[in-house]
Amino acid sequence: MTLEEKVAQLVGFWVDQGDETVAPMAGEMATSTRYEEASIHGMGHLTRVYGTRPVDPSERAGWLWSEQRRLRAETRLGIPAIVHEECLTGLATWKAATYPTPLAWGAAFDPELVEQVGTQIGESMRELGIHQGLAPVLDVVRDPRWGRVDECIGEDPYLVGTVGTAYVRGLQSTGIHATLKHFVGYSASQAGRNHAPVSMGRRELEDVMLPPFEMAIRDGAVRSVMNSYAAIDGIPVAATPEYLTEILRDRWGFDGVVVSDYFSVAFLHTMHAVAADLGEAAHLALEAGIDVELPTGDAFVAPLIERLRDGRTDIGLVDQAVLRVLRQKEELGLLDETFDEAPQGVDLDSSEHRSLARRLAGESVILLSNDGILPLARTPRRIAVIGPNADASEALMGCYSFANHVLPHHPGTPLGFDVPTVLERLTAEFADTDVVHEAGCDVEGDDESRIASAVNAAREADVVIAVVGDRAGLFGRGTVGEGNDVDDLELPGLQRRLVEELRATGTPVVMVCLTGRPYALGWAIEGENAPAAVLQTFFPGEEGADAIAAVLSGREAPSGHLPVSLPRSSGSQPYSYLHPLLGGPNEITSADNAPVLAFGHGLTYSSFERRLSTVDAVPAGGRFTAEVRVRNTGSREATDLVQLYAHDEFATVARPLAQLVAYTRVSLAPGDEAVVRFDVPTTRFALTDRSFRRVVQPGDVELWVGPDCRTKESIARVTVSGDEYLVTDADPRVVDVTLG
Repeated sequence: MTLEEKVAQLVGFWVDQGDETVAPMAGEMATSTRYEEASIHGMGHLTRVYGTRPVDPSERAGWLWSEQRRLRAETRLGIPAIVHEECLTGLATWKAATYPTPLAWGAAFDPELVEQVGTQIGESMRELGIHQGLAPVLDVVRDPRWGRVDECIGEDPYLVGTVGTAYVRGLQSTGIHATLKHFVGYSASQAGRNHAPVSMGRRELEDVMLPPFEMAIRDGAVRSVMNSYAAIDGIPVAATPEYLTEILRDRWGFDGVVVSDYFSVAFLHTMHAVAADLGEAAHLALEAGIDVELPTGDAFVAPLIERLRDGRTDIGLVDQAVLRVLRQKEELGLLDETFDEAPQGVDLDSSEHRSLARRLAGESVILLSNDGILPLARTPRRIAVIGPNADASEALMGCYSFANHVLPHHPGTPLGFDVPTVLERLTAEFADTDVVHEAGCDVEGDDESRIASAVNAAREADVVIAVVGDRAGLFGRGTVGEGNDVDDLELPGLQRRLVEELRATGTPVVMVCLTGRPYALGWAIEGENAPAAVLQTFFPGEEGADAIAAVLSGREAPSGHLPVSLPRSSGSQPYSYLHPLLGGPNEITSADNAPVLAFGHGLTYSSFERRLSTVDAVPAGGRFTAEVRVRNTGSREATDLVQLYAHDEFATVARPLAQLVAYTRVSLAPGDEAVVRFDVPTTRFALTDRSFRRVVQPGDVELWVGPDCRTKESIARVTVSGDEYLVTDADPRVVDVTLG
């Protein structure tokens, strides 16, 4: 291979990129090179062929097949390009199904279902000739002010790891390579500000941020990883061999490809200022372990070639990366693919897609509070459906959905698939009821002119459904999403005022939150004038409105649980339930950072009783069984989330007061019971010791089950005995679950 042919395999090209803001500083960083010139020596990646503009999938597939044939026939080596796309809430292309956002995956606590979703998404991608998906996001939530919280799964590394690994398995079962994002530390930015510096000790990195990535690599055999934009303790991850080589490859054995987050190689020069020019930025990234520059070759083409020719960069770094990329193309079957016939009549929103989207949306709806008004068993005479998100399809979808990521740049373009609104589904659900609608206010802004009419509608109704929350978008377009960070965790705009004025009418109010982050809802949960019930949904996708309507009517019982703590205030952030004694409220400080509702909280329309039993002792490095007897003590069928927590009472480093050890969903009829057996490896208690070794230390561990992390309904203790155990690569990371 010539030097130009090698470098061509290490870059992408964004064929369709225009002035749309769909990546950070895209307009400033995009190369001006014409595609014909850029691809003369071959091409590593084609960037977002389907996901940049609203193009008909079948027509675009025809273009892609012909382009791949051209690369085979008209370049000397004849190597086709990898096609990558975003797939965080489904394949991000026009007319494709939109699933619940990843924070809703976490709320469902159902890895098996998420794996099925990943499989369905992967099949659509494979049909369109796509090879690599830029998902899942395995950043552990640390601060809800961060705009990208809706892309994350939760604030617990075990939940993130198990659910994220399930998605990897599903996607890769179809022959698509998943890409873990964003390795590592991105979500711990100062004050929740996008791209802000990260100040994190090594132990927090090892015990909280790294485990989900390790699980997806070791247990999910993921084939691609994307670097974080973050600079940790002043050193950008994109220029740090410690993360991208020593941990990822040398310690964990990852042998896939590392791709750069969009423009992050150039950012080493333009934003982090650790490289004097783009050539040096390319050198630092290659040396750290980045193989492919995405979305374009700003640094890896001309600037890098200049350094290679004058000897400032060793060609061995390029050769190493090229071999990894060619190996990936071989794994994907690209080296033998002939691209004979493009698909026609592609259906990206089939009944199978919608069924899975509906199941996941249903399992993710969280009932935060309820004074008994729900379910609405007696059909009301009149329902007032009020709020800015009541009749808005886009309010159901996350930031990386095509609808909110791309279509705002193309006004007038239809969604291309059916996304019923909450108002539409409630009107159908309560067909014999007079359903009236008032927006009341916008999601953002201070226009109060419509509040009075909403209040009048509430006075004349039997019940009010107030649908409030977020509008996902990018870089200032919307209230949540990439670049939409906040310093206030109140509901945006006038929405709190709207709900409080509705409540003051005396008509019962049910508040439905369609959001991408948890908000400070203490006033709605604990206040004297709190709504009669509060439902929390995290962007539940195209079938989300039906899931909400079913829970409100009682057609289905809610079964979602908080994958993140419900914050008390913005001033209490950053907060994690994984805090030691002095990290939470205590007698030494007057500041109360305890969340309004704890991680794991979620009500349903029944009640459950849980009893825990286990062994007295287990050797360090061994396994033990924790048995939970669960009984439905209510009057209707419902699903319980069995949550097992632990606290290491004394250790050589400060330990969290609560740590999720295992979980599973159990559906039971009234009066029925089940026995859940958790086969727990003691590596679930492992910690990074003072010498930064991963160990299991002997000592007493308190275990409990309950409806959330802080409610100890049934307690047991196990003594970890023997000598300290050094965790090995072969040790299990996941708890096995059986039902009896």
